[in-house]
Amino acid sequence: MHQRKIIHVDCDCFYAAVEMRDDPTLREVPLAVGGDGGRGVVTTCNYKARAYGVRSAMPGSEARRLCPGLVTVPTDMGRYRAASQQVMAILREMTDLVEPLSLDEAFLDVSEVTDHKGSATLMARYLRERIRREVGITVSAGVAPNKFLAKIASDWEKPDGLFVIRPEDVDGFVRTLPVQKLFGVGQVTAAKLNALGVETCGDLQAIGPEVLMDRFGKQGYRLHEMAHGRDERSVVVSRIAKSISVERTFSQDLPDRAACETVMASLVADLNLRLTRKGGRKPIHKLFIKIRYSDFSTHTLERVREHVQEPEVEDYLPLFKELAGEKDRPVRLLGLGVRFRNDDAPVTQLRLFD
Repeated sequence: MHQRKIIHVDCDCFYAAVEMRDDPTLREVPLAVGGDGGRGVVTTCNYKARAYGVRSAMPGSEARRLCPGLVTVPTDMGRYRAASQQVMAILREMTDLVEPLSLDEAFLDVSEVTDHKGSATLMARYLRERIRREVGITVSAGVAPNKFLAKIASDWEKPDGLFVIRPEDVDGFVRTLPVQKLFGVGQVTAAKLNALGVETCGDLQAIGPEVLMDRFGKQGYRLHEMAHGRDERSVVVSRIAKSISVERTFSQDLPDRAACETVMASLVADLNLRLTRKGGRKPIHKLFIKIRYSDFSTHTLERVREHVQEPEVEDYLPLFKELAGEKDRPVRLLGLGVRFRNDDAPVTQLRLFD
């Protein structure tokens, strides 16, 4: 099998980075984007603010308690979207095989790229330099033989870092890797694994795949594969989608409905990015929304909305109010999406072979 080369690029504290670029005085202070006023939540914060324990999705009031000198600026999605488009355009000059995950991160498959001596490390260095020069923000990059390791690598030297996991380094690297770092392992799964005496991928390798599948179902097999540093997922450029959605799990529960409404702007922006990329702007049939509360109960609601071309926060607010009701409950996960009319699906499929 051909050895793949995957780069994961992740902008450092993206919204805050754009703000600091456009107003250099903000570089000297702990900065939060969003979270102003009594009820908002922090969307992103810079590293000076993180040093005080401020985190994204934290209520602004709590952030100010932790960091009394915190400076907050309102979210400006238009400027962030423009910066994101610049970043993605630079990545797409390197290869067509770019899969954006949100406004500020993407996977690239550079296995077939011959520029930069065919070295993914040199490519990543070049991309970071160009983005710094042309967009005025820093990105961290991870280089590895697959997606799962590349994403871990990009986080390894944050901010403004480059970390490379070569094929021959994989075994040594995963052996000491804490299971919390694995994709899809949240607090609940981590606690179950710790109860089995599993702290690292090395410990996980010692448990047979049968035991893991027995304990964790289909996820057990993924855990077994990841523990060995394997991940066969390819970089997906576009596929025919019946629906497109984005969701975010918060490391700290969102306290109330107002906080959820604050977060929705960036979710809608990510959704529109995906729509442009995957949906090719097919006619939208329905909008849907998903809420998971802190007790893990999950609720969804969808409504036919045929007139919506490019969804906005205002389109989702009525659904959110209907689903969330009058009570404030802590929210763990928030998701938004659209479903397409499927009458044009066959046409789209034929077009692949024109």
